[in-house]
Amino acid sequence: MVASSASSPESSGRDIELDTAALRVLAHPLRLNVLTLLRERGPSTATRISDELGINPGAASYHLRRLASGGLIVEEPDRGTGRERWWKSAHRQSIHDPAAAPAEQREAGRAYTHAVALAAADRLRRAAHEVPLLPQEWLDVATYGDFLLYLTPGDVDRMRTEIFEVVSRYRHAESEAPEGSSPVALQVQAFPVPGTALPPAGEA
Repeated sequence: MVASSASSPESSGRDIELDTAALRVLAHPLRLNVLTLLRERGPSTATRISDELGINPGAASYHLRRLASGGLIVEEPDRGTGRERWWKSAHRQSIHDPAAAPAEQREAGRAYTHAVALAAADRLRRAAHEVPLLPQEWLDVATYGDFLLYLTPGDVDRMRTEIFEVVSRYRHAESEAPEGSSPVALQVQAFPVPGTALPPAGEA
């Protein structure tokens, strides 16, 4: 299962199972980062998003329009001016399970998974730049682990399920978050060591 982004104070609280059209909209790492920002920080504008992600406002506007066309974000008509549009996430989390997806979704699902991996790598890079500035109490508990395991696909599937069960026990709505809490990004990545699981050259 590929789950993109975490809960948002402004979202409807519902998760969305991505269909083929939505998978194609989200098959872009920058677009995923825009959606993640809206889910984590709440409603925003193209200008604010461009400043946060270091992109130009025109690119931010384009990605917002694409997300809106896919039904992943909605406009907040009561905020801003005629020239400044505010957008918010329409859902809490995007979910795609390649194992359960129909055959016609495989190509779009693979492109989406690729984008999720690239977006996660970019997010980790940005987090790494803040490590020297973190308060000691957060530095003491932040985890950047990398483990080498020898597993079958079935082993990975079972481990993934167990990890997600643990994550679900710690999920709170923002209104229920304990005092002193801060949004924490937990990345779960399990993949074959590069170069070890590819089919022989010439095979699909």
